[in-house]
Amino acid sequence: MRTIRRSGEFELEIKRSRFLCALSRADSEERAREFVAQRRKLHHDARHHCSAYVLDVDGRTQRSSDDGEPAGTAGVPMLEVLRHNEITRVVAVVSRYFGGTLLGAGGLVRAYGGAVSAALEQVGLAELRPMRLVSTTVDYLVAGKLENDLRSHGFSVSDVDYSERVRFVVQVPADDVEDFGRWLAEATGGAAEPVLGELVHAEVPVQRP
Repeated sequence: MRTIRRSGEFELEIKRSRFLCALSRADSEERAREFVAQRRKLHHDARHHCSAYVLDVDGRTQRSSDDGEPAGTAGVPMLEVLRHNEITRVVAVVSRYFGGTLLGAGGLVRAYGGAVSAALEQVGLAELRPMRLVSTTVDYLVAGKLENDLRSHGFSVSDVDYSERVRFVVQVPADDVEDFGRWLAEATGGAAEPVLGELVHAEVPVQRP
């Protein structure tokens, strides 16, 4: 799955109708509904505020609204764009200022879906990769070398705690935990042992082709 790198807006104009798409991160339905309400208030003079959102790491929570547009011509195509791009933890709102010309069902589908697609291009995407938090504790004499080795080998150190000993928390790709354990033993001469923690999802920027 992927998510957006930042919030943002994109405006699309078709036959004098303005389609203003806003994207925001959302980690709950409450947050998604709040964002829809904010956009409705901000653009109170727009005729429609159609929305779609996908939540959870696996994208299982999905909702859409046509907000007065013909059924299936706004919220559904917006949601399809999010699903097609495997986007999650995101809410999209398209506020439409009617330009006086009817676009027809097909025109609306293309306009609402196109607005979301263009907005995604503008804000950029990040891949959500499953990472296991692995902690290890070493003496101060070993800590400096271990930290250098971790960073030089490309491991992401998310926390370092200096107390009686030094505790490192490292983000390790979920499929590479066993290999990391072997690497850690070799790097410290067996002085450090990995302790597995929770599974998180780290964001890695998606490079445009």
